[in-house]
Amino acid sequence: MTAFGTFFLPGPTEVRRDVLQAMLQPMLPHRGAAFEALFAQVQEGLKPIFRTRRPVYVSSSSATGLMEAAIRCARPGAILCLVNGAFSERFANIAQACGREATVVGGEWHRPVPLDVVEDALKARAYSALTVVHSETSTGTLSDIQALAQLAHRYDCAVLVDAVTSLAGVPVETDAWELDFVLTGSQKALALPPGLAFGVASEQFIGEAKQAAGRGLYFDLVEFEQYIHKNQTPNTPALSLLYATAVQGAHIAREGLERRWERHQEMAEHTYSWVHELRQRAGAPFCVYAPEDARSHTVTAVSLPPELAGDAIVKGVAKRGFVIGGGYGKLKASTIRIGHMGDHTMEGLEAVLEATAESIEELLG
Repeated sequence: MTAFGTFFLPGPTEVRRDVLQAMLQPMLPHRGAAFEALFAQVQEGLKPIFRTRRPVYVSSSSATGLMEAAIRCARPGAILCLVNGAFSERFANIAQACGREATVVGGEWHRPVPLDVVEDALKARAYSALTVVHSETSTGTLSDIQALAQLAHRYDCAVLVDAVTSLAGVPVETDAWELDFVLTGSQKALALPPGLAFGVASEQFIGEAKQAAGRGLYFDLVEFEQYIHKNQTPNTPALSLLYATAVQGAHIAREGLERRWERHQEMAEHTYSWVHELRQRAGAPFCVYAPEDARSHTVTAVSLPPELAGDAIVKGVAKRGFVIGGGYGKLKASTIRIGHMGDHTMEGLEAVLEATAESIEELLG
């Protein structure tokens, strides 16, 4: 196994050895006291990370599963979909695939959807919910979900938040910001292996979900709510991943969530400075893709000069023993992405940034 601190993909992110080892614990019945004690431990770790007093649903799926759950369990009515990147576009596609009437606003990838555009849409007609990606993984752009929630609630519209690359790396105040449904995946800033999704629903959202006729079965949040108060899941859980979650929840508590947020901000700002220095060092128009006032602290997309291909840089970095991400969607060729989230340190980040700079200089000749 390679040393920790070489894997800087925007997800999955690198996982510490003790978290991986936790998954080697034996199987046990998931309808019994031992499992319920483990699940209670998982809840104890997750609630402070979500900044909530509500229970945290645990789904043995990717985060896409809970994106579908959010749509299926929203009260009847049209859905307003805020699109500013590949994953917010996916949220809109899920709404349409679930047979919900969906209106897309935005569409520009270089910035969050402006609040005045959202308000114009909310004034034009009634919506039961809107979808938003807090940290858009394809672009490294951060949306202001607190302001969106305040705006949407004035129009009796619930806010469904994809916090996949924000939770545990960027402030997400589920209760204080009155977010209706917040979801994330295990493999991003939580620094767990892929395979679990976590979500929190407000009491009002769950109460209104009972009106939704097409909730389905596997992702029925009303059923999640019924089981979670018994420290159980509706379906067979991914037990080994729950062992890992309990260990990582305790680790995050020891670090302190606010300190974790600060560490992510420090790594992000260091990456932004590195991009500026790279521009000077290489004499080429490198820049951070996201606007300066709306940048995620967990992933940075770097725009490349036209003579460079993202895949070539990624391969050059791999030769130096590190993993970074290429561009995603329509930005595949024109950007690279560096995931600085989870349990990474500044020392490790500096090493991967230097390897990336060396790869770029080699390609530029």
